[in-house]
Amino acid sequence: MKKVFIIAFAAIGLASCSSNKNKYDASGTFETTETIISAEQSGQIKQFNIKEGDILKAGQFIGYIDTVQLQLKKEQLESQIKSVESRTQDIATQTNPYSKQLAVAQSNLQTQLIEQKRIENLVKADAATPKQLDDINGAVDAAQKQLNVIKSEQAAQRSLLTIQNNGIAKDVAPLKSQIAQIDDQLAKCRIENKVTGTVLIKYAEENEIATDGKPLYKIADLSTLILRAYVSGNQLSAVKFNQPVKVMINDTNGNYKNYSGKVEWISSAAEFTPKTIQTKDERANLVYAVKIRVKNDGDLKIGMYADVKL
Repeated sequence: MKKVFIIAFAAIGLASCSSNKNKYDASGTFETTETIISAEQSGQIKQFNIKEGDILKAGQFIGYIDTVQLQLKKEQLESQIKSVESRTQDIATQTNPYSKQLAVAQSNLQTQLIEQKRIENLVKADAATPKQLDDINGAVDAAQKQLNVIKSEQAAQRSLLTIQNNGIAKDVAPLKSQIAQIDDQLAKCRIENKVTGTVLIKYAEENEIATDGKPLYKIADLSTLILRAYVSGNQLSAVKFNQPVKVMINDTNGNYKNYSGKVEWISSAAEFTPKTIQTKDERANLVYAVKIRVKNDGDLKIGMYADVKL
């Protein structure tokens, strides 16, 4: 009688195991995109206000790297620029005397032209001699030449001053480029978080020396996680993009806790079954990876195993 009881109990156990196996169609582990934020400038870390587990927003200021030497170099370059630019000539001021001469010459020419017109009318009326007309024509010609000379001298002076100022501008341009580079380096001394997420690992502390490219911390968005599960070729036809599925994890009591998930990627190529993954059909050597996005209520962790019911 006892043997019969043992056999019956074993049969019930096997049936229970078989039932558990049929509760899921695939299994996998949770993952997410992890971003390592690195220093963009070398120097001592003067402030670094984060700790592991902090939730940060994209663009959030969290610290800075020492900027004293860069600031001093910038001030030195700015002083050099002021010194070079002090040699710049004010073209309007330098050519102002020519402007006055031009005004006088223009007025003189205008007077001579009026007189020329009057003499021409008198000659036509036989009230003036041809010599008077010749004299006024000569005076007009002389006034015009004088005006042209002053214009030419003014243009030459403007050209010379412009060339000098252009040369000064060319001397200043490289200095301004250096300042732009320093401004970029100063901006990179500010440690700003790049992506919204939770700090997973902190690699550096205040007062340590950072070098360009040194990792400072690792961050990931844990509000949703990706379950990378694997299905056999026989199951592949049952999986579709944006398909809602049930994701299950074991709770502390050994029961399943259910989540809603959505298929967002299906591999187009088969691969050998990972050793850490069980499929519904354990005889399948080749499987297809599937990514399922699941909203995290705080209980889901990176690397945690989960089962999927299609």
